[in-house]
Amino acid sequence: LAIVGSLRKGSYNRQLALAAKEIVGSRADFELLEYHDVPMMNEDIEYPAPQAVKRVRDAVKSADGIWFFTPEYNHFFPGVLKNLIDWLSRPENDEETPVLDSKPAAISGISLGMCGTGLAQDHLVTLISFLNMDVMNTPRLTIPYASELLDSDDKLVLGDRYHRYLKKQAEAFLSFIQKHSL
Repeated sequence: LAIVGSLRKGSYNRQLALAAKEIVGSRADFELLEYHDVPMMNEDIEYPAPQAVKRVRDAVKSADGIWFFTPEYNHFFPGVLKNLIDWLSRPENDEETPVLDSKPAAISGISLGMCGTGLAQDHLVTLISFLNMDVMNTPRLTIPYASELLDSDDKLVLGDRYHRYLKKQAEAFLSFIQKHSL
């Protein structure tokens, strides 16, 4: 399951996730989680959880792994991603563990700046590690200067170099998930 940290339809990270989906091909089911309708985390509406929250929890629960694709906003990952993770970090009831617990996770990102989402990824690793996700720390993919990889229609063109890195990460994550399920 891919979780993109931007809600923008033309998001570079969404485009990167779609490129990863092509690389994975038929070797695994690969979905992008849609979560634009998830409300802000609010304990007043936590139980019973809103329908959108139930839907994303079910998607995460049924996934064998979570691949995050995050932009970097002010050296951090976006608030919408933090909000989603806040909802996913809470158990559905007193008998269940949160759906992120022990899930394999990988992280990629592309940004306009020179850090290529490295700082945002480090913050995200801190959070999801605290939530007991099983993080594949290497390889991680950080792509800087996104504007240099866009065609005239604002579509991402990875080129051989970044395509090779994304393919390497996809292969590693598929193996990581496989080992996790043994």
